[in-house]
Amino acid sequence: MLKAQARPVHLYMEANPNPNSLKFVANFMLVEEGVSYDFPDAASAGASQLAKELFNFAAVQRVFIASNFVTITKSEDAEWAEVQTIFRDHIRQYLESGQQAVQVLLEKDPLFDENDSEIVKKIKGILDEYIRPAVEQDGGAIVFHSFTDGIVKVLLQGSCSGCPSSTVTLKAGIQNLLTRMLPEVKEVQAEGV
Repeated sequence: MLKAQARPVHLYMEANPNPNSLKFVANFMLVEEGVSYDFPDAASAGASQLAKELFNFAAVQRVFIASNFVTITKSEDAEWAEVQTIFRDHIRQYLESGQQAVQVLLEKDPLFDENDSEIVKKIKGILDEYIRPAVEQDGGAIVFHSFTDGIVKVLLQGSCSGCPSSTVTLKAGIQNLLTRMLPEVKEVQAEGV
């Protein structure tokens, strides 16, 4: 787990393909590289005091934390011009106090499972090496769910959840890459969308 300490915090905001999500990028890592935390509602935010506090704002519908950023998905009726500065200031003040973005200690690498088949290890490796960095750049994550009968199922998190362009990314990007690199993969589907 990353040790929290009071420090100067610089945040900048980045738009992403989901018009209802905005990425708040910090000048340091908030969680371990390759690990992400998706809080689709206030009830799920138990592991993050920051997420709990953000859900106190009526406009916040989802909070996603990964690498060095927090992605907030707002309600349709809220305008970014009215809420983005409030969210940015709250995140900055929270982080300046030295508190952890997420209060969870990982016992093992969530990507690695020694019981995975060789093909699942290869799928996870491709997702981690080629897909994760690009999707994180857009404020989200795509996480391996399962592989059965040639179908890879993934979970969409952060700004990817509910994003109008996520289906195109899933089919034109991820599916094309996986089917080209691994002949065992025939299709990629989003689980729980």
